[in-house]
Amino acid sequence: MADWTLELGALGDGVLGRLADMLDNPKRGWRQLAAAVTERPRFRCSEKELLSCSLQVLSATGSPSRFLLAMLADRSCPLSFLLHCLKKMEHHAAVQYLTAAVAERIRITAQPQSRCEPAGGRLLLSCQADGPSGLGYQWFKGKEEVLNGCDPDLVLHPLAPHHQGHYICRVSHGENFVYSQWAKVQVAGAESPHRGGGGGGGDGDGFLPSYKSGLRIARQPRSLSVAEGSSLRLECVAEGNPPPQYQWYRNKEPLVLGNRPTLEIACATTSTRGQYSCRVYNLYHEMWSEQVHVEIGPGSFLGASLDEGDESSSAPGHEPDSGSFPTRQLSQFYATDKVALLMGNMNYQQHRQLQAPMADVHQLTNLLRQLDFKVVSLLDLTRQEMHSAVTEFLLLLDRGVYGLLYFAGHGYENYGNSFMVPIDAPASYTSEHCLWVQDVLRRMQGRQTGLNVFLLDMCRKRNLNDDIIPQPGPLKVTANIVFGYATCVDAEAYEVNKDDLSNGIFVSFLKQRLLEDEKVTVMLDKVAEDMGRCDITRGRQALELRSNLSERRALTDRIENGDCPEVTSARNLQWSIAHVLPESRFLRFECGVTVQLGFAAEFSNIMIIYTTVLEKPDTVATCSAQLADFSEDLGTELKLTNRESPQDAGSLLFTAESLAQPTFPSLYTRLSGLQKLKNDLTFAVCLHYKYSHMEEEEEIRELQTVTVGKPLVAKLDLHRARLPRSFSASSSCDLHCFRLPESCSFPEGLEGDPPASDTSSVGSASTCWSYYSQPGEAPGANVPEETLSGEFLEADATGPLSAEPGALGFERSQQLPSQGAASQSFSF
Repeated sequence: MADWTLELGALGDGVLGRLADMLDNPKRGWRQLAAAVTERPRFRCSEKELLSCSLQVLSATGSPSRFLLAMLADRSCPLSFLLHCLKKMEHHAAVQYLTAAVAERIRITAQPQSRCEPAGGRLLLSCQADGPSGLGYQWFKGKEEVLNGCDPDLVLHPLAPHHQGHYICRVSHGENFVYSQWAKVQVAGAESPHRGGGGGGGDGDGFLPSYKSGLRIARQPRSLSVAEGSSLRLECVAEGNPPPQYQWYRNKEPLVLGNRPTLEIACATTSTRGQYSCRVYNLYHEMWSEQVHVEIGPGSFLGASLDEGDESSSAPGHEPDSGSFPTRQLSQFYATDKVALLMGNMNYQQHRQLQAPMADVHQLTNLLRQLDFKVVSLLDLTRQEMHSAVTEFLLLLDRGVYGLLYFAGHGYENYGNSFMVPIDAPASYTSEHCLWVQDVLRRMQGRQTGLNVFLLDMCRKRNLNDDIIPQPGPLKVTANIVFGYATCVDAEAYEVNKDDLSNGIFVSFLKQRLLEDEKVTVMLDKVAEDMGRCDITRGRQALELRSNLSERRALTDRIENGDCPEVTSARNLQWSIAHVLPESRFLRFECGVTVQLGFAAEFSNIMIIYTTVLEKPDTVATCSAQLADFSEDLGTELKLTNRESPQDAGSLLFTAESLAQPTFPSLYTRLSGLQKLKNDLTFAVCLHYKYSHMEEEEEIRELQTVTVGKPLVAKLDLHRARLPRSFSASSSCDLHCFRLPESCSFPEGLEGDPPASDTSSVGSASTCWSYYSQPGEAPGANVPEETLSGEFLEADATGPLSAEPGALGFERSQQLPSQGAASQSFSF
């Protein structure tokens, strides 16, 4: 009999995954389920949670429905209520599947019992269960599987002392399983394996507790702040049957010696600082402790006073015990939000093509998202598009926000002024063709952010034909700017040309440090030290760091909402509209063939469309669905359309398995430069097929036109010039002082936002303005290409570049002296 009193979390991953597949559709899907569960207030999803669901499509394996079901499971949603909501949605397939899954749940009707028998005899342990036909049984003694223990009855004969111990039975069917309770086997006259050791963990007779298996954390770890050099002790105590095991984590990385309830570090250093949590688990349960923060050293705190409650610590002549150092007040530094703009220029129209920016932007995007940054990642931008993208990025900045801007591509520096070169720069470019870094910095300072990080991964050689010194506007006195240059003044940034997808030298080292819970300048100093120890870069490329950061701000700092929730909502909306993918759709053709259109985001301005023939009638022998007639303003490369794999379509990041259904062959089309779209994206799906009884006849074609709106960053209209307007440093309303144009729709799931016609509505990024540089920017010229003799120095096999070689090249190619037999191209 089905037990509908169970909670959603009781379903196995296989059942939840199948339900998610059924709900990943636009008509009776996760959005409709989210609306249905609002019938009970405690299951209502906030606007932010709905946005998090929709953004799961950015991941190749992400599922909005699975994310929503996980949230409902965390809120202890009963299966009966879920079934009620599915019926309310009229999702008959999901109702039928859930009913069958619950009806087929496994129930243990007879538990194995603890026994004590004399040696040489015969002992029987029995486990009986009801459920679907074909149940499987698996017996364990402690953690070890019992050989031949695959029946409901486990026979131990002849009984020997080594049979003593605790036994449990696992009953399974497909992906579902349950465990029996533990049973203890004792051999009369034999010494208990737990006697004298206190390891039984049970009641007075040494048996395990009679309660069913479970897990509970009885004591949570607590945040600490200790002096550098002192000892550190964190404790997590759990109860369970079978007894729990422990694994401590720091910054989501497991600690080698952290497998005890107590984590002890004899001498704490700054590298000990971070977020700690403990994973507690036994044979079939798992729990995580609360995440706690550990601070090290008195220089890292706001307010240097010790805990006022511990007066003895300051008494004359009193030396505090290092193991109980008084707790300090934890650091109060936090971000009201975190946003990042990553730009990589590779395919220059009149200059050397680069390789690494794609891999670098992709790598940094993944890492920054782990740090809760809202990331916009863009490849191959013109000057106007770069200018508009930076303007949109600046509008995401506000009081207390952490902003990070990264650029990889050609560049140069004259008289302390740096310039980022767009892909449409002419052969002899000047500063008027480029983006002026110092002007962007001045505009960033006007936003009263908590932290500004500017990382420039480009050449800093002089432009000899540019002799005018531009004068930036007055800089504000701030203490939150961090500049990281991939190379020094009048020097080049190098790349190793090894394969199509490899990181540049700077990012090869940066990615190993970016997640560390360190002050951002300390983290970048470590990157510089790593680069200095590498034979490839020593004496040729060195990271230069400029900073006026006076506080211990770190990229890992937590996010806390600011005083103006309207600004936060507007910022989330601006970011989200640049990451909305078209919904997957199904096309039905007159011949009876069903074609699925799927969409995946490679970057914020690059999308992959795949077409999959899901079903066809038996009368159709062969068929394929191809895309054609794309919007003219996109400039689609025909050679990258309708390919048999994402790699053939030009993607280096996706595989066919990560995108389409592996059992159905698909064709892939990669669309880049979505920021150039001036109108909705329109294309035709052309079905080519032949009937089985007409093999000699010509191929038949059916055509359907599809319009998917403006996907991803296309909604921001980066190709359009912004109206000039200066930023007000004191204004916190810049984000919501303009109304949305009717052509810019809100993403689905944000139905609670005000309509576009409302003059008080939050402003879309597409309505925002641009601040033009000062008139009279200095003209200049690009550096001419030159080639030096010599061969490339072979990478140190032990260094990070040998494991994942760099691939960032700027300005011109040169050969360097070789210290090994092998040679490779080394460019900058």
